[in-house]
Amino acid sequence: MRHNKKRFLYMVLLGILVTFALNLFIPGRTCTGVHYYDFLVSIFITILVWEGNLRIDQRLNLKYPWITLPAKRILVHLSLSVGYSAAIIFVGSFISNGLTNYMPMSGHDFLKITAIILGALVLMSVLLLTIEISTQFFKHWKNSLVEIEKYRAESLQAQLQNLKNQINPHFLFNNLSVLSSLVYKDPDKSVEFINQLSKVYRYLLDNQNSELVPVEQELVFISSYLFLLQIRFEKNFVMKTDVNKEHLAKLIPPMALQILIENAIKHNETSSAYPLSVSIVSEGGKLVVSNNLRLKPRHEPGSQTGLQNIKARYGFFTDIPVEVIRDSQSFTVKIPLLSSI
Repeated sequence: MRHNKKRFLYMVLLGILVTFALNLFIPGRTCTGVHYYDFLVSIFITILVWEGNLRIDQRLNLKYPWITLPAKRILVHLSLSVGYSAAIIFVGSFISNGLTNYMPMSGHDFLKITAIILGALVLMSVLLLTIEISTQFFKHWKNSLVEIEKYRAESLQAQLQNLKNQINPHFLFNNLSVLSSLVYKDPDKSVEFINQLSKVYRYLLDNQNSELVPVEQELVFISSYLFLLQIRFEKNFVMKTDVNKEHLAKLIPPMALQILIENAIKHNETSSAYPLSVSIVSEGGKLVVSNNLRLKPRHEPGSQTGLQNIKARYGFFTDIPVEVIRDSQSFTVKIPLLSSI
């Protein structure tokens, strides 16, 4: 109603109702009747009270938001609203009656009339404030429902994209090719390869619906994933991990590290002439994944699907951005370490 262009019509109607109500309760007015001046004064006071309370509400929205400080907002809002309204109505009534001499200005009648007006004021202010509080909370509740539905839709989309990144057909094909050649060369190592490959896919299946996992759990998975890479690339791929113990209980989106490593392999050479080196270290409140930069000769600009996937999932839990740093020598991604939610 605060932005409704018809609110002045409501103010006029309320002013008229107040005039009739006062005419019934204030001694002496029933004898003299209701004058047009009474309506003008009531409407003027109603506009001042209404518009003034809207300005108070707008200022308090900045300092004491309903959604974060509801208790303090109610206390401050009620005090200011009642105080302001009381002052406007009392001063307006005092001036009006001083000019018209309708209301006795001394003695028992004055105190009685003042008590009636202020009592009605407090009741009206509490009622209007209750309506305002209910409206604000309903608005935020409705917005929350919209955000929840939006989150669910985006989460399902992110999960779908995540699964596409996780169960990569090329990744499976490459590892099966390595396994087929390894069976003839080293049967014992091929058994271990199958064991580690099963751990990788077990992790994928167990965490495909997980939003966050402990860093320690992700690193255990990465150790199995690293075994497969080292069998595949031998000495051409090197990875260093140095994560502080106090960061192992922190949380990150599942498969975030695997996606970053896979991106490094996808875009860079991995050969004896140009070995690929990847490091995972903890730095402050982040994990830093970095690799040396040696783009493949037939390198094509990537769609950055993996990075966008990680950024989107982090966006649900924190405002801390995922940092991407690239120079002529290296490519670095810093992902935040999250606490329990």
